[in-house]
Amino acid sequence: MKRLLLIASLLACNAAHADALSDANALFSKKAYPQALAAYTKLAAAGNVEAQQQLGAMYLYGEAGAVDEAKAQQWFSKAAAKGNAVAIASLELMKQRGVRRADIAHWSMTYDGAELKSGKFACPAPRIPPVSKQSEDIARVSNAINKWQTCYNGFVENLNAASPLTKQIPADLAKLMNAAEIERANTHLAQVQENLSAEAKVGAQLVLADVAVWRSATEAYVKEHNAIIAANPGEKQYDFDKPIGAAPRPKN
Repeated sequence: MKRLLLIASLLACNAAHADALSDANALFSKKAYPQALAAYTKLAAAGNVEAQQQLGAMYLYGEAGAVDEAKAQQWFSKAAAKGNAVAIASLELMKQRGVRRADIAHWSMTYDGAELKSGKFACPAPRIPPVSKQSEDIARVSNAINKWQTCYNGFVENLNAASPLTKQIPADLAKLMNAAEIERANTHLAQVQENLSAEAKVGAQLVLADVAVWRSATEAYVKEHNAIIAANPGEKQYDFDKPIGAAPRPKN
């Protein structure tokens, strides 16, 4: 009789724990995190494996109020010791986070987008004189302007294709980042993209201002020179291989 009573007592206890765990899971689903934390903590202290795993996750992802990896590891270890597969995988994830902590910090704090403005996307301003007085120099300057414009437009297209810059975070690393780190990365990378765009626009405006000055002065000189030559039929006028044309308009 005593043995039967003991079994009945254990069954009732297990049923109570199952109900309590369901209640805790429901609180978590509703994002009632403080209440869920209290419920999971009580169950975990009583040895409930799933509660231990859930509690570890709450500490790892900051749902317990703040990220606490020490407590997360503590609870994951307890659950893993009892064979909980999720806890075992979570411990491995935490191990990988430790190995790649510097990479996580790089994308959320120090990444500067250097590769997006280097190599074929580095577009140094062309050397533009105040005025060109020879056909060869006009052709040289025009070619330099066209080369810069092509480079600048390629830079803009590549920057737009890379947007948002969070796409540049390696997929295996993104899986290791918690919500707070992803949020920091979003903020940081958005600022990096804004800086790259603003820097390029300022540079383009300076180049276009130099182009406008050069074109205006050169066209004025050519007009004046050819007018003088026209008054002397024996003299040869300028015969440009390429017209100076309209000012380039790079993409925004």
